Amino acid sequence: MVFDQRVTITLSTPDVAALADAVQALRSWQHDAAPVPLHPGDLGWHRRLGAEATAAAVRVWSRDGMALAVGLLDGPGLVRLGMAPVAERDEELATRMAADLARPERGVLPVGPAAVEVRCGAALRPLLTGAGWDDDEPWTPLRRDLARPVEPSALRVEEVGAGSASVWTAVLASAFGTTATGDERWRAMTAGTPYPDARCLLGYDDRDVAVAAAGVWAAGSGRPGLIEPLGVHAEHRGRGHGREITIAAAAALQRLGASSAVVATPSANTGAVATYVAAGFQKLPDVRDIARAG
Repeated sequence: MVFDQRVTITLSTPDVAALADAVQALRSWQHDAAPVPLHPGDLGWHRRLGAEATAAAVRVWSRDGMALAVGLLDGPGLVRLGMAPVAERDEELATRMAADLARPERGVLPVGPAAVEVRCGAALRPLLTGAGWDDDEPWTPLRRDLARPVEPSALRVEEVGAGSASVWTAVLASAFGTTATGDERWRAMTAGTPYPDARCLLGYDDRDVAVAAAGVWAAGSGRPGLIEPLGVHAEHRGRGHGREITIAAAAALQRLGASSAVVATPSANTGAVATYVAAGFQKLPDVRDIARAG
């Protein structure tokens, strides 16, 4: 769908074939000075829900056919944003995006409570706060520079293939208290456009039990790579496995050519923040989503 073709900025939802263009745009926008905005890996992780569902959850703001911003509808009432660095102070783009975010008929956010993850776009945030949106809970971005070699992990780590996909999903289901999905969603995720630059990892302890899992997503050589997801099996917590799978994730991104490994977690999750710091990540200043009550 495309809205208001009389104006310069257009809003669209890609079909499955055009989803690769949104991924490529996000890849080209990643840089180490950004506080972990929307990453192509976020679309890759969402792809576990299927190609059609992921395409339907993406919004692209463009000018003259060139993408300037990409949004991902990541759950009810939440849109996460990535933006071309050259467009972050673009007043016309910010004005159009603010209107699209505020008006449910534009097809971005529904009526009622909503939130925008806006870690980029210096011109957009003031427009939202000026329209009555408020700061939401703080998130802590973290980054590990990969210019130097990454130390070995104490876990035995393997890259996941079709034969171990169900183990990977089971470990993550235990870590996050969800229902294991077998390997159906893993197959959907790995069939997606971003996955050639991704790896799924399983960490095994000294008894050869799978205790931790992670996914890593590169954005091309010399750009930051994302860790998403990462978790430790509920029965094996408190033994340092979170730190070790995080180190393994950073090493995997380094092998993929990433300049840094990045992740963001709710600041209230002090255990997760401490785990990343213990694995050599640097805490960056907290960032906040923008939310409206309804």
